Amino acid sequence: MQSAPTKKIGMGLVGPGFIASHHIDAVRRLGFAEVVALADASVELARPKADALGIRNAYGSAQELIADPDVDVVHNTTPNHLHFAVSMAAIEAGKHIVSEKPLAMDSDQCRRLRDAAKAAGVVNAVMFNYRGNPLVQHMRAMIAADEIGSPVFVKGQYLQDWLTDDHVFSWRLDPALGGKSSALADIGSHTCDLAEHVTGAKIVSVLADLGTIVKTRYTSGSAIAFSGEKGGDLREVQIAGEDVASVMLRFANGAKGIVTVGQVLPGHKNDLQLEINGRKASLGWKQESQNELWIGRYDAPNSMMAKDPSLMAASAKPYAHLPGGHQEGWPDAFFNVVSAIYGWVRAGAASPKPEVVSSFADATHVTEIVDAMLRSHDGGNVWIAVE
Repeated sequence: MQSAPTKKIGMGLVGPGFIASHHIDAVRRLGFAEVVALADASVELARPKADALGIRNAYGSAQELIADPDVDVVHNTTPNHLHFAVSMAAIEAGKHIVSEKPLAMDSDQCRRLRDAAKAAGVVNAVMFNYRGNPLVQHMRAMIAADEIGSPVFVKGQYLQDWLTDDHVFSWRLDPALGGKSSALADIGSHTCDLAEHVTGAKIVSVLADLGTIVKTRYTSGSAIAFSGEKGGDLREVQIAGEDVASVMLRFANGAKGIVTVGQVLPGHKNDLQLEINGRKASLGWKQESQNELWIGRYDAPNSMMAKDPSLMAASAKPYAHLPGGHQEGWPDAFFNVVSAIYGWVRAGAASPKPEVVSSFADATHVTEIVDAMLRSHDGGNVWIAVE
């Protein structure tokens, strides 16, 4: 007699925008989870998107989706200004919650979500997906094993060019929808999270210099991020948020660092780089060539390590799904983080958080870093402690 099949974990997604399909693909790749529902601003918007993605339930509000008994995990991929309300509603309903970054619009909202998730005893995660790269995990293992000595300097950059044209506009540039920070909250957050995750050291103070290169944009109000669409009838929009920034960092372990970000820099598509300089050696990783890790030495030739699970640290091997010479990419790293989150769901929220997962507590700290950067710039480019 065959046993009854185990019920799959049900995933519901709120906000089917640019990043949503990657959440859906990653969950479906797990095998033990099922995408059961999708919600948009109206059922008329949600239904065709759900049909196109093969999702059976379509809802016209987050509240309806959260109330669906088949939804165990809510993925919040809405614009930033909706993050707090959707995530809090999921927590109050006892649902596990996965949010896109930033966790919320400011540090206070983040702390409230962090505390509510802890009190409710639900799995809570924010998609800082670059943690999931195999060689990022190998870097982390090398540093933890003291293979490069104590980290003394950290250099991070995240450069893009998708906002170079002043006829490109996104909700991310509207403070009411995206928040008071633009480039720092959007991509600087990734850089800071990655630096802390790899080094194991927290950023404790910052000195920031922010700039807005494109101060006026022209939009029809319909353009979509990264689409190249410029819209029809145009209106002027004055831009307040930063599109470039340079920030000096101090870490809790005494290391110094610098982060540079920009989204109006021609030729840079998704140029995330992280370099860690230790007392014995240096490590450098570039997202656009993510299957390679540069290892720098002062007393021996520099080398380039290719991703190969047979040569990687034991803790990093599970993040590489293919043998050496077989390239892995952005969706694979994204999947690695989603896989860890759902492994946590299966084990129970009271079980230890997987290290590759950024919890609401971790993401709150990142927002506190960004808020400190804004205060540093507004205060005349002065050192500000991270709260």
